[in-house]
Amino acid sequence: MDTTRPLIHAIQAAYPNFVVEEAVFLEDGQYNDVLLVNGRTIFRFPRYPGGLEQLALETKILTAVQPYLPLPVPHPTFVHFANPVVGQAFMGYERIPGEPLYPSAFAQIEDKATLAAQLAEFLQALHGVPIQSLVDEPLPQSETRDEWLEVYGRIQTKLFPYMRLDACKTVADHFESVLDDPAQYQFEPVLRHGDFGTGNLLHNPATQQMSGVIDFGFAVLGDPAFDVAGLLTYGEPFVQQMARHYPAITDFWPRVRFYHGSFALLEALFGIEQGDEEAFEAGLANYV
Repeated sequence: MDTTRPLIHAIQAAYPNFVVEEAVFLEDGQYNDVLLVNGRTIFRFPRYPGGLEQLALETKILTAVQPYLPLPVPHPTFVHFANPVVGQAFMGYERIPGEPLYPSAFAQIEDKATLAAQLAEFLQALHGVPIQSLVDEPLPQSETRDEWLEVYGRIQTKLFPYMRLDACKTVADHFESVLDDPAQYQFEPVLRHGDFGTGNLLHNPATQQMSGVIDFGFAVLGDPAFDVAGLLTYGEPFVQQMARHYPAITDFWPRVRFYHGSFALLEALFGIEQGDEEAFEAGLANYV
């Protein structure tokens, strides 16, 4: 059975003049079916009812930020939410050329200073977008102290029983050092990407320059430090290079380390709550 056929029908029902010559699933998305059409256009179809509103909001955000950013991001050119039903609603955009900047690719970059400048300038621009005046609905807010207190409680309840005693103490110190410091939560919420990790940063291997940023599915109001934390995968010296171009990084450095040090636990928490044994074991690998 050709599982792409119903999605192609949905695209052509909304855009009768759009000719589909070939269509393949690009990836097994966790929240969306991602279809590559004619080798150049990406269509995302929410897989669950809850994802319909999320993709609609992402579409509004992506449309609004286009003039503000120094690197290409998905530009919604095919939008259909008039029929908000799974398998019918979608967003489509022209594929941004480039390869993910995985750590192995990052290691091949000779001029890391230029790369640091590009990423810093992109984040500074993104975090400066006046998004609340550009989108006609209030955006959710993340990275609040209450949210992280709730996450910490779930980690204690669900993960601590599997962890070494010394690891539990280390995690407790990690969370409480930030959660017990009111100064850490006086930041002004900004539009942040929310998944600013290696797989969503595209570069041109030939020029060794950034070519774009994708997947804004978690973009909401939040802490700018959360985006920077995703880049610690490349090492602290690289992020310190970025701070030369985005000086505010220095001000929220403690939170950058806090978020980065929480990512594995969040993966384990997702694993135990969603029945994903691989994610659970990978996230807890350094704690058991």
